[in-house]
Order: sequence, then C-alpha cells, then structure tokens
Amino acid sequence: MIEILHKNTGKVLQAINIDSLDGADLSEMDLQGADFHQTCLKGVNFSHTNLNEADLTGADLSHAFICGAQFNQASLKNSNLSHIYAGATTHRDRAILSNADMSGVNLAGAYLRGAELHHANLENAYLCNADLRDADLQGSSLNNVTARHTLFIGASLVRADLTGADLRNSHLNDSNMKEAVLAGADLSTITHGGFTVLNLSNLQNADLSHANMRNILAEHVDFRFANLTDVDISDSVLSGSTFRRADVTNADFSNVELASVSMEYANFSMARNVNLPSYKVHIR
Repeated sequence: MIEILHKNTGKVLQAINIDSLDGADLSEMDLQGADFHQTCLKGVNFSHTNLNEADLTGADLSHAFICGAQFNQASLKNSNLSHIYAGATTHRDRAILSNADMSGVNLAGAYLRGAELHHANLENAYLCNADLRDADLQGSSLNNVTARHTLFIGASLVRADLTGADLRNSHLNDSNMKEAVLAGADLSTITHGGFTVLNLSNLQNADLSHANMRNILAEHVDFRFANLTDVDISDSVLSGSTFRRADVTNADFSNVELASVSMEYANFSMARNVNLPSYKVHIR
C-alpha cells in the first residue's frame, strides 16, 4: 500500500494498493499539492490528473504520460522529464505547466507538442531533441537553456526570455518570438551543412543583441524594430526578410545576399561587411 500525501498538511490524498509507483496508473486523480519530492515515477500514467501546486522537485518522471495533466504552479525543479509524452491532438489533452518551476529540468526527447507552459521557469533546462511544436511558452524564462535539435515550430515565445540559450540546429520556423529576449543566444550550427531554421518566424521588437546567428536559415522573417546590435549573422540566408527600423549597429553581414531583404529605415550604414546592391545604396 502506497499513500500519497499532501506536501504541507500530510493529509492522505490517495491510498493505492501497489508496491511501487513505477509505471503506475495515476490517471484522472486529484493530487493537488501532492508530495512527490525525489520520487521515482518512471512511466507513470498521469493523464488528466490534477497536480497543481504539487512538489515534484528532483522526481524521475522519465517516459511518463501527462496528456491533459495539470501542473500549474507545481515544482519540477531539477526533475527528470526525459522522453515524457504529452502530445495533444485536442485542447482537452493539452498538458498544462503554466507558472511551474521547471528550472534545471531534463526534457531530453520529451514530446510536448501543444503543451501550455506560459510563464514557466525553465532556466538552465535541458531540452535537446524535444518536440515543442505549437507549445505556448509565452512569457516563460528559458535563460541559458540547452535546446539543440529542438522543435519549436509554430510555438509561441512572445516575451519569453532566452538570454544565453543554446538553440543550435533547432527549428523555430513559424514561431512567434515578438518582444522575446535572445541576447547572447547561440543560433548557429553544430555540424557542417546544418542549419538553425527561423523561416516565417516573427521577431518584431526582439532583443537579439550579441547573438550568434551565423549560417542561419531565416527566410521571410519579420525583424522589424528588432535589436541586432553586435550580432554575427554572416553566411546566413535571409531572402524575403524585413529589417524595417531594426538596429543593426556593428552586426556582421558577411556573405549575406541582401537583394530581396527589406531594410527601410534600418541603419545598415552602421553594420559591418554589408554588400548592398547598387539600387539599395541610398536606403542605408
């Protein structure tokens, strides 16, 4: 018999006639405020379970199922969520981790498509090879995350803080990063011939200062009013992108084709290694 207790009151929330929680079926339960601190929960089925305000600090939830589960304001600090499954085909099945403390969490290979993580704390999290397509990360803190080969396609990262993030070889195409902070982020490539993809993404008013964007694939990207000071964007593909009123002071545009790039009212005269077509010289 295993008793699941409330983290503050010690009240028994559930008593289950099992010897181990590994692979247990804990679906559709009310476990709000539960104490799972440092608990092994490998492969547990938490589908549609209420885990709001629960303490899962340092817990092992690898390969767990969390479709439709709620983790609002839960603590998942330093927990292992590698290969967790939270794929949502309907709104009801969306995993909700809003305002959760997920700092230092391991999300390697996690499937969080469509998950709701707005205003979550993901500082120093490991997200390599995770699938966050169409996820809502609006206003979240992703400072210094390691997110190589990660899928953010169609994700909302509006006003998210990705300062110092390692996003090499990730796919951020069609994502909304309006007013996001990517200062000092690394969006370059890991291997020869690889790309970090930003096609069709929205980076209006984003802070990309000092970011490494060398060799990115960024076609039809909206960089209007963005801060690109001291950015290395050399050897990149920027076809059809717009830099209207962007600040490109000291940005490096070596080997970048700018013929189809919109740059009205941007200060390209202050950028480095800019090779403008003759008909665009006066736009500077």
